[in-house]
Amino acid sequence: MGNEGEEDHHQQSIRNFNIDAADAFKRTGTIWTAIAHIITGVIGAGILSLAWSMAQLGWVAGPLAMVVFAGITLISSYLLCDCYRSPDPESGPTRSKSYMEAVKLYLGENSKRVSGVFLNETLYGCGVAYVITSAASIRAIQKSNCYHKEGHEAPCHYGETDYMLLFGAVQIIMSQIPDFHNMAWLSILAAIMSFSYAFIGLGLGFAKVLENGTVKGSIGGVPAKSTAEKTWLVFQGLGDIAFAYPYTIILLEIQDTLKSPPPENRTMKVASTAAIFITTFFYLCCACFGYAAFGSSTPGNLLTGFGFYEPFWLVDLANACIVLHLVGGYQVYSQPVFQFVEGWIRKKFPNRRFVNDAYALKLPFLPGFQLHPLRICFRTTYVVSTTLVAVIFPYFNQVLGVLGALNFWPLAIYFPVEMYFVQRKIGAWTRTWLLLQTFSLACLLLSILALAGSLQGLISAKFS
Repeated sequence: MGNEGEEDHHQQSIRNFNIDAADAFKRTGTIWTAIAHIITGVIGAGILSLAWSMAQLGWVAGPLAMVVFAGITLISSYLLCDCYRSPDPESGPTRSKSYMEAVKLYLGENSKRVSGVFLNETLYGCGVAYVITSAASIRAIQKSNCYHKEGHEAPCHYGETDYMLLFGAVQIIMSQIPDFHNMAWLSILAAIMSFSYAFIGLGLGFAKVLENGTVKGSIGGVPAKSTAEKTWLVFQGLGDIAFAYPYTIILLEIQDTLKSPPPENRTMKVASTAAIFITTFFYLCCACFGYAAFGSSTPGNLLTGFGFYEPFWLVDLANACIVLHLVGGYQVYSQPVFQFVEGWIRKKFPNRRFVNDAYALKLPFLPGFQLHPLRICFRTTYVVSTTLVAVIFPYFNQVLGVLGALNFWPLAIYFPVEMYFVQRKIGAWTRTWLLLQTFSLACLLLSILALAGSLQGLISAKFS
């Protein structure tokens, strides 16, 4: 009997190895594709508001806040990387292919439901923010050309609604990309675009500082009419920084694209470290040079607020890069929602043709592809809804602040910490448990303050 048990366990191990080997064959991602996915997800709309955040916090608190958020994000990503596989002696290692799968595996169904609310809300909110940002950049190109021809005092006013609708139309087409495994090319293109406009923003800020012949700004940041107003602005600035960093909501989807060996968590930790280091460098450079260039007049969006007028073609190029990057960034944050909802519908209605059928289509000069009725209907509806919300609330800084502050603690801190406790079997009141619980509590207080300031800013913008 003992030998039979050992043989059964051996056969089970072989089956698990073969399954994992097959997955490894299908999963061809490398450290470079992971870095590209992370940079695409992280360096987005958030970078454009960091100079404004720096202006609210000042020369000491501003850089310090960015370094602190970078460290928090790195710790959070390390915790979550280790939760990708759950060792199980009975059935072999279990892979969590998404954030919600991991929460269900480690913390149960109720926690999964709670995390699902925050997760899908923040992914949806990122889509709204990207629609707002892309429209602002397209409008900035129009205004830049107008200012160049008519002068900097010309009344060059353009609406944003048409540009939001145009971006939404593009996303309806791009949303037909099946999943993460089929969009590595889009992430790489978007990452290149993000580097491009980050370099341009950095260069324009540096050139403006040289032109001014002085470094503007102060240790205390932008002066306000009252202490209360200053406090709200500081909190809103923290919310904008919180929005700019975390990517834990898409980390496991990215990690699931990696081939193995080497172990996925090892590759993902290296990719996370490299990506966070790169993004923090660009964040600090863009924020510091933007604040040094404009001081108390730093615009809310560095490349669309028109601190920079010339060379107009370079401003146009930067904003075009932003738009192209956001085309990919929107998909990076929307794909997890698509997979979750469509998976749930397929599970609920397994025999419906509308849910499962696909139709081949071949157009001249284009590769063949398949049309899925469910994918077309749901994803089109999703894109239309994010576009409409953006039209109703087109407030860049305030929307970013609310999204960043609302979701920072639960998604980037609380659930990764709690899952790590279960994964590593860390008992209560041990040193590791106390350190991570203190870390979680400090981040909760920071999130509450940032959310209060950002909500106050959004309400003021809506009714002013």
